[in-house]
Amino acid sequence: MNMRKIGTDEVSAIGLGCMGITHASGAPMSIEDGAKVIETAHDLGYTLFDTAECYTGVYPDGTTAYNEEVVGKGIKSFRNEIFLASKCGVQHGGDHLILDSSPETIRKSVEGSLKRLGTDHIDLYYQHRIDPKVEPETVAETMAALIKEGKIRYWGISETTEEYLRRAHAVCPVTAIQNRYSMMARWYETIFQACEELGVTYVAFSPLANGFLSGAYTDKTQFEPGADFRGNMPQYKGEGYQKGKALLDIIEALAAEKNVTTAQISLAWILSRKPYIIPIPGSRKTARLKENLEAANVVLTKEESDSITEKLDGMEFDIFGGHK
Repeated sequence: MNMRKIGTDEVSAIGLGCMGITHASGAPMSIEDGAKVIETAHDLGYTLFDTAECYTGVYPDGTTAYNEEVVGKGIKSFRNEIFLASKCGVQHGGDHLILDSSPETIRKSVEGSLKRLGTDHIDLYYQHRIDPKVEPETVAETMAALIKEGKIRYWGISETTEEYLRRAHAVCPVTAIQNRYSMMARWYETIFQACEELGVTYVAFSPLANGFLSGAYTDKTQFEPGADFRGNMPQYKGEGYQKGKALLDIIEALAAEKNVTTAQISLAWILSRKPYIIPIPGSRKTARLKENLEAANVVLTKEESDSITEKLDGMEFDIFGGHK
């Protein structure tokens, strides 16, 4: 098993993003079925599991599907064998995010997460998004207190800027950031230097560009209306799809040479970029979970990785996330 470090801990080089079990990737799975996905991932060798307070959906009976409850049930029998990450500071307000990283809300959120997860501590607790109303120093002070109290072991920031990271880190060391990163979303590469200087792990979410780089979906794919957010993403529409398809053609050729999949090439490229990057793709399907984890065994030579990067430098994508 290939491993990478978060703080002083070693975790599987590919982590599991659990969001799609209840949120944004179709109707939420039941707690029992979702927990089986988590158990299967553990059996395969995943040791990093990522969830969040706001990864919710609605069950047919109108009750809330809490991702943390699903994850908590799934990890119950092996909690001490895995590294658990969750997040606070975001609620969904229809078509927009409600941001609140006040100390009071963070404290209320961590207590709720601990209860739903069925654990007495969270290994890595992220501020899910920057709240412009709260200074990074204030957030860092709150996280430092939670670490001292033993409720969390490390803290991190998701979708952070370099300035925010440095200011927060100066108050309480930041162990990891979780920013979007894939072949099609590279705008945060400018933060690599700060990660190296500060010793911060970069956890890459949406490493397959919301499934696009798996090659499993096209502009003709019918995503579940209202429950699967990919139906409105630009990479699956018109010109955006064609731009992305040009990249798929390139990596499909290399995948065929190596007898692997396009998803595995995409994840292997991320791993080849920096030794402190950990991608966290998500899936509900056992075959896809296995395929993604085995990407850690796919070796790209420096020449192969650099060749892909050089081609990417000359390409432009329309992709969810707001950047080119």
